[in-house]
Amino acid sequence: MKQLITLTLFLLAFTAFAQKPCEYSANVTDSIGTYKITNEYLMSEKYFGGSFNYIFFSLAQTDGLPTLNLQNIQKSKDFIKANCFDKNSKIFLQLENGKIVTLMHINQENCGTLVRDDKGFDNRINTGIFMFMKDNFEELKKSPVSIMRIKYLTNTEDYIVKADLTSELTGKVTHPNTYFMENIRCVE
Repeated sequence: MKQLITLTLFLLAFTAFAQKPCEYSANVTDSIGTYKITNEYLMSEKYFGGSFNYIFFSLAQTDGLPTLNLQNIQKSKDFIKANCFDKNSKIFLQLENGKIVTLMHINQENCGTLVRDDKGFDNRINTGIFMFMKDNFEELKKSPVSIMRIKYLTNTEDYIVKADLTSELTGKVTHPNTYFMENIRCVE
């Protein structure tokens, strides 16, 4: 009887701590190479004075090289300042263990696209691709992220990375601070 109870508790603990499967929006292998990218994940959402700002992350792997794709969506009826990415742009992630992880932008300038919707809002959509440094890659698996700093061409913005983020847009709950701990294995 003791063995049955022990086995049951072991199986329950094993399933409780099992990793969820990786979900990809694209997973392609062809004659050119391999490419896979995870679904977009809400990392930050800000509402202030009728302006909206969303930051989404997705992890990609191109022929074995892991990268972070960042998508910044700004929405406002007022003027939206362009935050451009260039070769000097970086993402700094401060981990809860005190370490700082730096991701470098690829050498491609991008200021995004401005689109006006039917409700009179201007929407600026900007994407950037960032490369991991070899020595920092392992640190992201070990500790949650507490602060994110994005260095654009002309300015720098800081974001507090929340443990639980309930989106006002979709109502979904995400856990941005453990994003890398849960998903980086999907692009190794």
